[in-house]
Amino acid sequence: MKRIIVLFITALILTNCNTKKEKNMNTTDIFPKGQQLPNEWFVGNAFLTPLVAQDKNNEFSAGSVTFEPNARTNWHTHPKGQVLLVIEGNGFYQEKGKPAQPIKKGDVVNIPENAEHWHGASATTQMTHIAITNYKDDVQVTWLQPVTDEEYNEANK
Repeated sequence: MKRIIVLFITALILTNCNTKKEKNMNTTDIFPKGQQLPNEWFVGNAFLTPLVAQDKNNEFSAGSVTFEPNARTNWHTHPKGQVLLVIEGNGFYQEKGKPAQPIKKGDVVNIPENAEHWHGASATTQMTHIAITNYKDDVQVTWLQPVTDEEYNEANK
């Protein structure tokens, strides 16, 4: 009888260990991928999960943005700046007239107000960041022209 109980407990422990292992697999995503963003402002596939909306207490919004490989924003500006917290993958941030800067998980990018810039994934990996974007009056972004393939390929060299 003792042997049956020991076998039962051993089987129970092994089953729970396997279950926990399966539950822990693929848990690197902090937030869901979200809804696809419009192609008029992005090249490639980018997705948004809104996290915080502007309200009477917050003069900013925050969202998790996932860029698939090769995806990036158009050139754009923010009248009161933006902060990017990279939480997964590798990508680039570039201000107009400056070289592109590689960004990776753990990086924080503090974007000055009205700086013309773009950001997105590398050609080979996806990238996810939390974007915290301030408002000036009711404006938080001005979208400009797409980043050309030539500009993007130069960043990926």
